[in-house]
Amino acid sequence: MQEGSVTAAGQTYQLKSPFFVLANQDPIEQEGTYPLPEAQLDRFMFKVRVPFLNRAELNEVVRRSILSDSPQVSTVIRAEQILQLRKVLQRVMVTDPMRDYAVRLVLATHPESEQATDQVKRFVRWGASPRAAQALIRAARVRALASGREHVAFEDIQHFATEVLGHRVLLNYDGQAENLALSALIDGVVGALPETVA
Repeated sequence: MQEGSVTAAGQTYQLKSPFFVLANQDPIEQEGTYPLPEAQLDRFMFKVRVPFLNRAELNEVVRRSILSDSPQVSTVIRAEQILQLRKVLQRVMVTDPMRDYAVRLVLATHPESEQATDQVKRFVRWGASPRAAQALIRAARVRALASGREHVAFEDIQHFATEVLGHRVLLNYDGQAENLALSALIDGVVGALPETVA
C-alpha cells in the first residue's frame, strides 16, 4: 500500500497517483481467507462494517446487476483534481488542542493509560497505534473541509473514531468472552474523554 506498487508474477508495477486500496473481509467465506496481522490492519485508515442488505436494497442489487443494461459510469473528478485537493487538505488548520485530543483519544484505548476507561482497562489487550492518531487528523480535515470550515473541530475527530480505532484495538480474552462490541467500547472512550485538559 505505502510502496505505491504492485508485484505480480515477479514483475513490479508502479501505481500512478492517486490510488487507494480497498479490501473486504467476508465472515462467511473462511476457506482460504485468513485474518490480517495487526501490522497490516493498521495500514488501513478505516474499517467500515456493512450490514447485510434489506429487502429493498437486495431487490435493487438484482435489478441493477441482472435486469438492466450495464451502467454507464461518468468521470466525477480527475486525478489532477484529487492531488490538488490533497494539497488543500494540508492547509486545513489543526490547532494544538485538536491534535492533543486525537492523541489522548488514541492513548485512551491503551489499558495502562491514565485516560483509559474502566472498560478499556478490563477488556483491552492492545490499544491503537500512532497511525490511528494520524488517521483521525486526516479524516477530521476532510470532514471539516466538506463542512465548509478551514479548521478541525472536536466533533470532526469524534465522528470517525469507530472507523479509525475499531480495527486497531484488540480485545483481551475477557473482552472476547464477553463478546464486547468494539464500537460500544470506543463510544464509551469518546464519551468519557474530556475535550480539553488543564
